[in-house]
Amino acid sequence: MAIVIDPDECIGCESCVEICPDVFEMDDDGEKAVVINPDSDADCVDEAIETCPNEAISK
Repeated sequence: MAIVIDPDECIGCESCVEICPDVFEMDDDGEKAVVINPDSDADCVDEAIETCPNEAISK
């Protein structure tokens, strides 16, 4: 399952980037998070999903 971020729901809080920097980073504008490793099975992905305030991350 690929990890995705709904750009309409992302508020750019950077919590996923802080929790799981090998999977998420901020876009070029620094406004939204993007997935850089959509096939990762890192444990931190689930924590990032749970921490997202807008529930913008899914897999």
